[in-house]
Amino acid sequence: MGRTFGNLGIKVYGIVQYSLSPFEQRAFAGILKNGIPNTFRRVKGQIFRFMPPLVVAYLVYDWGTKENARFSRKDPAEFANDS
Repeated sequence: MGRTFGNLGIKVYGIVQYSLSPFEQRAFAGILKNGIPNTFRRVKGQIFRFMPPLVVAYLVYDWGTKENARFSRKDPAEFANDS
């Protein structure tokens, strides 16, 4: 077809399109005004969906760690008669 990359689109006559280069856009525009409050709103809306499994997983992990430490201890009464 003889077209190069960047000229693959169909030309429409009578319409002028302007665009801003991705390198000239402001990547963090509005992050303090819109981004952070939006993040809090989304977390608040989903907290009851992801928090209970995290709490249960932590409690199971904590219980398993404590049980492992309890079972790993030696009983001093077993070694009372050693000389």
